[in-house]
Amino acid sequence: MRRERSAPRPGWESTVESHGLAYHRSAHPRGVDRPYWDESVHYVFSMDEVLALEAQVEELHRMCLEAVDHVVVTGRFHDFAVPPEWTQAIKDSWYRREPHLFGRFDLRYDGSGPAKMLEYNADTPTSLLESSVVQWYWLQDVFPDDDQWNSIHERLVDRWKAIAATLPTGPSHFAWTSLDTSGEEAMTLGYLQETATQAGLTTVSIAMEDIGWDALNRRFVDVEERVIRSLCKLYPWEWIVHEPFGAHALRLMPSMTWIEPAWKMLLSNKALLAVLWELYPGHPNLLPAYLDGPRDLAGFIRKPLLGREGASMTILSPEHSLETGGAYGAEGFVFQEFQALPDFEGQRPVLGAWVVEDESAGLGIRETAGLITDDTSSFVPHRING
Repeated sequence: MRRERSAPRPGWESTVESHGLAYHRSAHPRGVDRPYWDESVHYVFSMDEVLALEAQVEELHRMCLEAVDHVVVTGRFHDFAVPPEWTQAIKDSWYRREPHLFGRFDLRYDGSGPAKMLEYNADTPTSLLESSVVQWYWLQDVFPDDDQWNSIHERLVDRWKAIAATLPTGPSHFAWTSLDTSGEEAMTLGYLQETATQAGLTTVSIAMEDIGWDALNRRFVDVEERVIRSLCKLYPWEWIVHEPFGAHALRLMPSMTWIEPAWKMLLSNKALLAVLWELYPGHPNLLPAYLDGPRDLAGFIRKPLLGREGASMTILSPEHSLETGGAYGAEGFVFQEFQALPDFEGQRPVLGAWVVEDESAGLGIRETAGLITDDTSSFVPHRING
């Protein structure tokens, strides 16, 4: 793994916008000079490296599924701050093996040792369009003779074909929230909708805020009064369970299909990190993590169980002391061993390794100058050479 520089394509802004990355100008907060999509640099991997990482990702995913089963069997929902009225729904969702679509592992990797799992974004993962489409076209334009760790699009289409047989009758709805003003969520959902359409599904897009409740027939409906029987959303489950309409969603299970399913609540919660360490202590792809404090960790990062964009985190180590702002943490925290992201020319990459169903599917890389990957990070492409 190495970081290289290359000249951006002339007119790259309009090029990435034509591929759907309409939000690259609004993805960063004000005051960040570096573009969100930065093709002036990229990372280079060997094929052996990628094959090894693929195997590690699939092993981590299998371990995560075992962790879900452990939580369901032992009833450890309190460690995940799951509202009591939702525990049975999660159990039922898991035992029904309700179909899942995708997820993204965030990994620490420096090219010299096993990747370390930082977290699993398995409910509402973002940076999908960049990983699947935009960097693929960059590769074709700039390094057409090279390869890329990227079969995300094909796997998504194939997965939708498999899921289609399990879906209720009627169109499949795809919902974003207007709370996201950058446009990232709408474009990501639009891309997911396109992969489902290519798989032969009939689809309808809708904002979460426009979903209605038919009190007489006790069902969700869209703006044209069509019944919503299946819903693909980027609205996180931890929000849904506390919304007024969450009680309706609970009562509708299992007659309504959600993508992602309710059992994904456990994989998108950072308590998972501590459960994994309990089940697989010393595993080379894991960092020690605990729910009851840092214990004997010389350096640790305290992460909220339910947090986003690097907010509400604290790093304490012999070399570093850092705290990020934010309002997360009401549900509790996990304490994970702190290993600084590797430094490549003053930038620190985090590898976003994609899983579609249960198979490794591709890679997206975000990097930042800071110790925590937050909303100031930039997405950079990659290639496989040799």
